[in-house]
Amino acid sequence: MARFLVVDDAEYMRRLIGVMLHKLEHEVVGEASSGPEAIELYGTLHPDVVIMDVLMPNVDGIKALQEIRTADPKAKVLMCSASEQAHHVEGSASYGASGYLVKPFTVSDLSEAIKRILP
Repeated sequence: MARFLVVDDAEYMRRLIGVMLHKLEHEVVGEASSGPEAIELYGTLHPDVVIMDVLMPNVDGIKALQEIRTADPKAKVLMCSASEQAHHVEGSASYGASGYLVKPFTVSDLSEAIKRILP
């Protein structure tokens, strides 16, 4: 069982991802609705994996990814977005994202992404 921080500005997405993680027998140790909140909670909770939306108001997921990876270069961050635009995928990868999911995704999609990043 891995410990997850779920970051999305939409509460329904945080809940949906939480339900999926529960089905996969993982634990949600925290939820954040913004980049700054994600950065703060990461430092406090030290989750095994962060699942983070790319597009959020104020500080977006890419900027939060940068900050988290600067503080912890070994951080595992799985980015997700409804956008398939190349610059989001490239931006995530260039800052050390562990993977990228396109919304909407299934439990199976999430499971496969987690298997690729966790030992």
